[in-house]
Amino acid sequence: MNRRESAQSAVTLTAARPAAGLRDRVSGLEPELIAFRRDLHRHPELGRQEFRTTGLLRDRLVAAGLAPRVLPGGTGMLVDIVPESAPRGAGFLAFRADIDALPIDDAKTDVPYRSTVPGRAHACGHDVHTSVVLGTALVLAEAARTGELRRPVRLVFQPAEEVMPGGALDVIAAGGMDGVERIFAVHCDPKVEVGRVGLRVGAITSACDRLVLSLDGPGGHTARPHLTTDLVTAIARMAADLPTLLARRMDPRWGVSLVWGRIAAGSAPNVIPQHAELEGTVRCLELAGWRDAPELLHELIAKLAETYRAKWTLDYHRGVPPVVNEAVSVALLEEAMTARFGRSGRQVVEDTEQSLGGEDFSWYLEHAPGALARLGVRTPGDTAVRDLHQGRFDVDERAIAIGVELFAALALDPDTEPGEGSEVL
Repeated sequence: MNRRESAQSAVTLTAARPAAGLRDRVSGLEPELIAFRRDLHRHPELGRQEFRTTGLLRDRLVAAGLAPRVLPGGTGMLVDIVPESAPRGAGFLAFRADIDALPIDDAKTDVPYRSTVPGRAHACGHDVHTSVVLGTALVLAEAARTGELRRPVRLVFQPAEEVMPGGALDVIAAGGMDGVERIFAVHCDPKVEVGRVGLRVGAITSACDRLVLSLDGPGGHTARPHLTTDLVTAIARMAADLPTLLARRMDPRWGVSLVWGRIAAGSAPNVIPQHAELEGTVRCLELAGWRDAPELLHELIAKLAETYRAKWTLDYHRGVPPVVNEAVSVALLEEAMTARFGRSGRQVVEDTEQSLGGEDFSWYLEHAPGALARLGVRTPGDTAVRDLHQGRFDVDERAIAIGVELFAALALDPDTEPGEGSEVL
């Protein structure tokens, strides 16, 4: 079932019609938000080390009259906006941003906001996500003061999305999902043009786990492999055979993918080592496969290790389940986007595929319905490849204002008619 069929069968909604003047408010903040994004891009911080980023966010939110709560680990925060007119006991509408960077070099040399930290880069767009949710907080804080915001909103600035276990669990443990009725997030997509979003009902990302396989043996001389355990051959066979064996034992519709990223064994050409390691990820499109993979891998490894007389241990680290977008939330995003930016049949929403990437936004959806949208960041006509998790990654910064306006539109009460959206590009 495609996105539109699913959304329309689930709910019929009146298009989102946010408060008049929203475009002007967002436009007024745009230079500040772009400057904020560039500052973060110049000073990237890894997961659970985002102290500078957290301080900048806290200071700006406090200056806007808000009361952010820094998470117990010292990075990331929650900030609630509860207008006086909000119904008693009303649930929060939440918007989440991830604030951490990646441990890779920034390969851009032609921009003034290139990373100043060797081996660190915002190569996944988290600086954009953070700027979008910051801008949303600033717009909604003002809307609460003027009486236009009539429901409680929670802004989630999450640390450590790029590590496992991800920072979403830190947020949840700190009460970040208590009282949340619905939650939204965006993720930069360099395949989607700026001014558009990609949506999908159901799973939009995949499960992702990390594993470390260790083999041990007595070691020995390469002249006498029959007297010891040939760990180099054993680990090589494990690396080659386990992905195929796992795939053949699981339903192919589950889309299970075991890929190795590191192999280590030995230090000399004539010495059989005593220890060898493999490290990689297991990704899966379906929850059923995600649940079954650990037990099956243990079984397969045990049989192969016995063949080579190797002792083995498997450290299997649960990562994230798939992000499964709820139909009503997708419909809300689609109608808000169309009402704000669609004009004369201009396409601003497109179907998107499920990816094999992992995203810990999935943990929030265990507690409340919601959806992750793919935010277009590619400049129309630009043919350069700036893919996620690459050192050349960059964005069309107009996407920040579009994300802010989309989120603010979801939070504010309607007062314009459907179809009155206008182009901004």
